[in-house]
Amino acid sequence: MSERVNRFLGGSPLGVIVKLVLLSIVVGVILSWLSWSPADIVDWVVGLFDWLWVSVFGSLERAVDYFILGAAIVVPIFIISRLLAIGRR
Repeated sequence: MSERVNRFLGGSPLGVIVKLVLLSIVVGVILSWLSWSPADIVDWVVGLFDWLWVSVFGSLERAVDYFILGAAIVVPIFIISRLLAIGRR
């Protein structure tokens, strides 16, 4: 079981904990230097997903509107052309 834990963590648990603590301190110093707080990062991530949601689904909404507008012309023309083609046979 110890081998599976080491393989999952990428090393011994104590070594991984030490690396994570040191990395967390370095990242914390950098974020402090940038005057970023955890709330700023969460707000940025939430804003990013909000922007993605509006961009993707806003575009889909416009695409559906364009589809319906075009289909109002294209589908009747297609049906009429198929009916005329059947009449020629």
